[in-house]
Amino acid sequence: MSAIASGANPAGDRSRRRKSKAGWNLLGLFVFAVAGFPVYWMLNTAFKPAKDAIDPDPSLLPTGLTLSNFSRALDIADFWGPVGRSLIVSLAVVAIGVVVGLLAALAISRFAFRGRKIVIVGILAVQMIPLVAMIIPVFLLLNDLDQYDKLSGLIITYLTFILPFTVWTLRGFIVNIPKELEEAAMVDGCSRTGAFVRVVFPLLAPGMVATSVYGFIQAWNEYLYALMLLSQKNQTATVWLSNFSTKHGTEYAPMMAGATMMAVPIVALFLLVQRKMAAGLTAGAVKG
Repeated sequence: MSAIASGANPAGDRSRRRKSKAGWNLLGLFVFAVAGFPVYWMLNTAFKPAKDAIDPDPSLLPTGLTLSNFSRALDIADFWGPVGRSLIVSLAVVAIGVVVGLLAALAISRFAFRGRKIVIVGILAVQMIPLVAMIIPVFLLLNDLDQYDKLSGLIITYLTFILPFTVWTLRGFIVNIPKELEEAAMVDGCSRTGAFVRVVFPLLAPGMVATSVYGFIQAWNEYLYALMLLSQKNQTATVWLSNFSTKHGTEYAPMMAGATMMAVPIVALFLLVQRKMAAGLTAGAVKG
């Protein structure tokens, strides 16, 4: 009687919830289709005959599959050299960035020192500077340091915009770990370093994985600085793709085949760390 008197309608509420859920599902499918279509088109073009790739009226569905584009991509220019250099640069940036970023984030989040807020604001300010605005200063600086056309110079350059993000992100993860856990471990006899290694570091591992993946993708996909700071003989994988554009035109099918091969390391990395990645993305809300 009370439900009827108050005008409650359980069946109507369930119907509205189902409609709302269906609407959100459709929106999610639409976003997925929009985001995934470029990847699908890349794969579709990579496996279709070269003549179909330049068809003015292309088909959305593959009409024929071929592997000739991949062999053509490997024949145009050296592929493994640029890929190897990209791997060296990306892995070095991730390794250095995570180690330095972790130490800096730990200092900012756990210790009070003069100028702490200025450092935090400075980290945010650096990320607001457009990368294209720093090309000339970076070029002149690396040239003075004899680091132009060297992978070490490119690694240093990438760290300038990947390290601030790493510090800020890891700070968010560390802040969310209660200090009481470290203090309890120190009461039980651990040193500060031992408490960090035994207590904080395992909880921080998912966040470090998520941050490392981001840094790797940024370094792997970066094009502008790699083009400006390295010569043809030292080009990375992203610059290698420019070999498909010549004065005679662009070979789109081999280019998409090359882009597909370039995407393999990223996909493999995600498959290896997907569980840690998901845990890190959900655990590291920025706080404090």
